[in-house]
Amino acid sequence: MTAGAADANGPRPNILVILADDMGYSDLGCYGSEIATPNLDRLAANGVRFTQFYNNARCSPSRAALLTGVHPQQAGVGWLDADWKRRGYRGHLVDECVTIAQVLGDAGYHTFMTGKWHLGKAKKLDPITRGGFDRFYGIRSGVTHFFNPDDLFENDRPIKEIPDDFYITDAIGDRTIGYIRDHVKNNPEKSFFGYVAFTAPHWPLHALPEDIKRYRGKYLHGWDTVRAVRLARMKQLGIVPKSTALPPRSPAWPGHGQGTPETDEPTPAWDSLTDEQKIDMDLRMAVYAAMIESMDRNVGRIVDALAEAKALDHTLILFMSDNGGCGEETIWGFDGGPLWMRNAKQKRGEPIAKGTIGAADSYSAYGMCWANASNTPLRLYKHFTHEGGIASPMISHWPRGFEARGTISSEVGHVIDVMATCVDVAGAAYPKQRGGREILPMEGVSLRPALSGKPLARPSPLFWEHEGNRAVRDGQWKLVSRFGRPWELYDMTNDRSELHDYASEQPDRVRDMSAAYDAWAARAHVTPWDEFVKVGR
Repeated sequence: MTAGAADANGPRPNILVILADDMGYSDLGCYGSEIATPNLDRLAANGVRFTQFYNNARCSPSRAALLTGVHPQQAGVGWLDADWKRRGYRGHLVDECVTIAQVLGDAGYHTFMTGKWHLGKAKKLDPITRGGFDRFYGIRSGVTHFFNPDDLFENDRPIKEIPDDFYITDAIGDRTIGYIRDHVKNNPEKSFFGYVAFTAPHWPLHALPEDIKRYRGKYLHGWDTVRAVRLARMKQLGIVPKSTALPPRSPAWPGHGQGTPETDEPTPAWDSLTDEQKIDMDLRMAVYAAMIESMDRNVGRIVDALAEAKALDHTLILFMSDNGGCGEETIWGFDGGPLWMRNAKQKRGEPIAKGTIGAADSYSAYGMCWANASNTPLRLYKHFTHEGGIASPMISHWPRGFEARGTISSEVGHVIDVMATCVDVAGAAYPKQRGGREILPMEGVSLRPALSGKPLARPSPLFWEHEGNRAVRDGQWKLVSRFGRPWELYDMTNDRSELHDYASEQPDRVRDMSAAYDAWAARAHVTPWDEFVKVGR
């Protein structure tokens, strides 16, 4: 199955990176959830869980950073796949960066991708031409209908005929298994790198009826109870310290894509809802949970395929999410379909009905209140650089790569570290030039030491910027602000919930860390968000 040598200890491993879409920090059973995720729990029980692993707060920026090992703006994707004519916000990968598939492909690996790309829709920007993957099955865009996608591709060929029993989470699992089996049959002398980017549990809320049925009624006790129960379980599992406090419900967020809540008014208490609203909200969370269970089931099928191929022991698996739970809801008009669908219906004089949540005729989201529960015990949601927006579960599994089983690492990791980790374990050479162009150096560090219980040697702080939300993580300290608001300072060792702000008590630390942020922002092509707001992007 493998050939060559990464080091003196044996052959090069296969590498499989699995990415969930819009899944919160506490949404897996092994991170405290009530959702059934036995396959990911099993990987965790035989591997290492990270409690302080970070993404980049949003779909495209996280994917760009993961695949290139540089910060999103450096890769040209400081926002989504929309070209804003600014170096850091081109909406696609710029020529100064390379992908993991290109680096490992140059080192002799076979490479494939399944699922969501979201780094450019044009052919010259797709996973094959720009990403460097040998094979691709999935969507190029950022969101899709789970039962009837209109952006499904096999390599560069659009798939127009969608079977009646199609469900994209299962299709991604099927095609990944097929690619693994094809590889075993046709390239047994090579190692492979696979990138599996599920679209679950991103809206729209679409799940199989039998999966939804298992969760109906289980959320009628509401999000306040879910948060409390999850936190207690997380403490028991060792995901968070026993002293961790549950913060107030995060602020209601009236804007989508505006970067910051316009109010500090919290989302409503469960007990303030009517009985009809509670039934509706129970269904939304039931569908969301069903989507995660379906994703987990397909992870299990993929792992079984690796085992059948006698490749599981040789395969490094890394599982994570691209951002925290998603609080997006009202402005898109989810319950009547996406905004473009609602507008088209209105022009035609057609009624806008929300359909049956979870079914093919609906286009719903689960909203801020459940997103807050998904991110227990962290503040805020996707888009934001407080912990609820950027903290991700991360599971690593590699039987022949490390002896740890069921351990928890508190080392601070980040999606920019995935490239460095792949280069390390594959024994590949990261290029200084490629195709006649200078290539940016990697910003991340290899996670390999942490897999064996050793500290990571990170030479500099971590930085974030998305829609004017900013953050710096330097050791135990985190400096963070929402767009247009002052810096806040938190001690991450004792306060992952970000409740005690030290900014007024430690002005010198705030000054030094904010200066470091300014220097990074200038180097990384970050444009101040108010410039985009003034010109409407």
